[in-house]
Amino acid sequence: MRRWLLLLTLLVLLLLLLPRAVVLPPELNPSAPLDLRNAPGLLTGYKLSRMARDPGFCEASFAVSGIPLHRLPPQPLRDGCGIAEPVRLPSSLRFSPSIPVVNCPLAAAWAIFERDGLQQAAERTLGQRVTGVHHLGAYNCRNIYHQQHGRRSRHATADALDIAGFTLADGRSIALPRDWNAPGSAGPFLRAVRDSACRVFGAVLGPDYNAAHRDHFHLDRGGWGTCR
Repeated sequence: MRRWLLLLTLLVLLLLLLPRAVVLPPELNPSAPLDLRNAPGLLTGYKLSRMARDPGFCEASFAVSGIPLHRLPPQPLRDGCGIAEPVRLPSSLRFSPSIPVVNCPLAAAWAIFERDGLQQAAERTLGQRVTGVHHLGAYNCRNIYHQQHGRRSRHATADALDIAGFTLADGRSIALPRDWNAPGSAGPFLRAVRDSACRVFGAVLGPDYNAAHRDHFHLDRGGWGTCR
């Protein structure tokens, strides 16, 4: 968080000092939409965070990236639940039990993670690509840990996605918690997935976090910076 704030301050100062004829490339321009086809860079975290407070910035990023976006009618916020910019998660993968509905900033983070995190982890540790994802849901109007009292979960605004396992190109499945400590390449693959997710998501919680997350990865765009 502090890193991109410092970087943004330096870039603003640079913009003020540079001649107007000098044009920054989009990846170094804080106001330019985020190209989701690029690997995470210096301003990726800032631009993903900006999507949550700047309506239209997320959709503009998908447009610049040439990634089709299936938008859905907004669900107004009531009692802490709702989805400001609901979309069907854009992906080339097969999702089961169905394609989740998430908010647009989470979809943007997933687009980067799928290409530069998930698939690279699979090719590096398993020698093949992921073709499917098994998830436990995204939107759910509830409090954290399903408690009767307390603050709302990130799921209450579709700003979180729970991933339980993956299907590989050869048909094999790798799942939590079964393969977290499995011998061979399955365990290292899951840890590589967790670590790469931390580059684009604000919080990544899994079996090393607590018992409630032993069977899935919780991915959200919160600002806590937790990676376990």
